[in-house]
Amino acid sequence: MAVARPTGPALTREEVDRALARLGAEHEAVETSLLALQDHAGRRLLEGAELTGVSKSRWAAAEQLIGRLWVCFDAYTAALTAAREVRARRRWPTPGELSELTELLRGSAVTLSGDATLALAGEGAGARLSEQLSLQDLLQRMNGWYAQALDVVIAADSVWSALPARIDLLAAELRRVRSLAHSVGVRPGEHPSGDDLERITDELAILRAEVLADPLAFWTGASPSSAPGGGRPDTARYDRAARALEDVRREIEAVLDVRQDAEQRLLRVRDVLSRADRTLTEARHARAEVLSKIAAFEVPAVSGPPTALYEQLSAAADHRRHARWHRLSPLLEGLEQRAEDELLRARDALTAVTAPLAVRAELRGRLDAYRAKAARHGLAEDAFLAERHDAARRMLWSAPCDLVAAEMAVMRYQQALAEALAPPPTRAAEPADRRGEA
Repeated sequence: MAVARPTGPALTREEVDRALARLGAEHEAVETSLLALQDHAGRRLLEGAELTGVSKSRWAAAEQLIGRLWVCFDAYTAALTAAREVRARRRWPTPGELSELTELLRGSAVTLSGDATLALAGEGAGARLSEQLSLQDLLQRMNGWYAQALDVVIAADSVWSALPARIDLLAAELRRVRSLAHSVGVRPGEHPSGDDLERITDELAILRAEVLADPLAFWTGASPSSAPGGGRPDTARYDRAARALEDVRREIEAVLDVRQDAEQRLLRVRDVLSRADRTLTEARHARAEVLSKIAAFEVPAVSGPPTALYEQLSAAADHRRHARWHRLSPLLEGLEQRAEDELLRARDALTAVTAPLAVRAELRGRLDAYRAKAARHGLAEDAFLAERHDAARRMLWSAPCDLVAAEMAVMRYQQALAEALAPPPTRAAEPADRRGEA
């Protein structure tokens, strides 16, 4: 809508014609704006809605403003029509007619009565029995009321255009996820995700009802008639519900994946536990061998089979047979990890109990390597080296084997071989006979 200009002095004929043309254009702009507001989809929705809260109070005030706008517009039209009639009397107006036109166009020639006399909202002025206004003042007042009413209409229409449709789409997705959840046994009271779906369903129903009844409660930021982008619909509650549904959807899809490959995963768990059992059996046999062949060496005990894991595996198989996928999913994930841990524990136990045998094998290898080195240097028949070699060999190939004593014997043989291979020390040259030199 156009903005009014301040009043001026008495008008000439040309000024009267220009003022009438300008006021006529403003009249058309006001009429176009009021008709657009009257036909606005948001206004029609507000008229037919059962509003509550802030929307109810603000729309009641906006309706009053719209009614006053039409009263003011009729007064504006009547004043403009009167001015045009005076101007149409003759081509060259008399001074008296110019004074009358000046009063009509710039003076306080418009009389308002009743509610139409209320000043622009927020100025704190009360109602009067009547009020005299100029056309420019009347136009300014109409502009202010129009902006207030338009803010309410646009904000409500923006919220209704944005949120209900998105809520309906999310509700459709919610129904799809609930159908999948029921297919895998995820139901309220039996699984946390089933309870989450119920909460999301209730929240969406409440949110949609509140948006329809009180759209202005979901508007945040500046008014729509201010700078572009100053305000927007508040979608915080909708966004939280959408994120919660996405989390549930991922969990349901994980359960569906369990249903598709549960048999293969159970077979893998059984295979891992079987390998762990075989490894533990091998570790127990190795421990018995170590105890019989190695002396004075602490050998750790080997635990029995993982009975608890086999019980959980049996429960998982039972869940699969009875299609209790929502219970199988977390149980199977834990079983896979614990089975891998059990296999690692069995391998560590085998390594721990066979460590003495590995030490003995390493000492035997070192002894054979030193023996081969002595032979390469022609010391295979050396009596002292042969004695040291035989002593170490008897310790390493006897049962039970004392690893500490055997290691010392190997070290003695290594030391003797090193001394035998060391070059003999050279004698220092005798000092020259000083007397001979003299």
